[in-house]
Amino acid sequence: MTPSEITRLINTAHRNAKRKRRAKRWGRLAREIVFNGILLLGAFLSAFPFYWMFILATQNTNQIFSWPPQFTPGESLVTNYQTMLSIIPFWRNFANSLFVGITHTALALLFCSMGGYAFAMYRFPGRDWLFALLLATMMVPWIAGIVPWFILISKWLQWINRYEALIIPGAASAFGIFWMRQYVQESIPSELLDAARIDGCPEFLIFFRIVAPLLMPAFAALGIMIFINNWNAFLGPLLVMQDKSMYTLPVALALLRQDPRRGFDAGVLMLGTAMATLPMLIVFLAATRRFMAGLTLGALKG
Repeated sequence: MTPSEITRLINTAHRNAKRKRRAKRWGRLAREIVFNGILLLGAFLSAFPFYWMFILATQNTNQIFSWPPQFTPGESLVTNYQTMLSIIPFWRNFANSLFVGITHTALALLFCSMGGYAFAMYRFPGRDWLFALLLATMMVPWIAGIVPWFILISKWLQWINRYEALIIPGAASAFGIFWMRQYVQESIPSELLDAARIDGCPEFLIFFRIVAPLLMPAFAALGIMIFINNWNAFLGPLLVMQDKSMYTLPVALALLRQDPRRGFDAGVLMLGTAMATLPMLIVFLAATRRFMAGLTLGALKG
């Protein structure tokens, strides 16, 4: 081959290489655009119902059911708010839900973390059998125990119209103990506990001063799930709370659909729902990092 032919072949090879690199860059860019577009679409579909709920809270019933729908704020926010307060004691019901949710969550985190720590770090006779029995209870639907639960609450403990009926039952759950056991096994080295025992640290101080601070991601994840589940609970509060002032928010909001004086007012119902949803959004957004860390620790270490 002549030098000119060799040069031409080299130039052709360079052009082909550049073309391939350019095509690869454009392909990567196209994949990123498609992927980010799907994420944006998913984010929009997830966030839009909340946006529309807050918009509907400012409209009256006629505006809500008009066509085409209105996606801009209305002028009935104050009227809806006044009407809602005339039907239910919203802020008392809000305080009930907040008190029950926080207290129940705190007790559940304490008992579940201590139970999970015991199953993970202590060896005692029948431990594995007891843990298997605990897991077996997760296969029983909770609704199957609603009648015995109500008899226990109403006749034996006489907790009708009392906060204890919603706070104490379920404070130690099989799922919570299982969750904390798995987290303790993955994140707490036994050598750390042995060193504390050698230094003369009592078992309770080992748990509260050494173990508990290391469980914060698990506390955040489990706490959010327990609190949201408690905040949204309907059947339990409906059965044991008989005074309107003792209702939690889900039960109180149901009254907005059944007001005999005004009938069904969609704007009032949407306002109550929006105000009940807002604390959950704040809690989730404030603890998102710890929540995700608690969910993914097992996957990362496994």
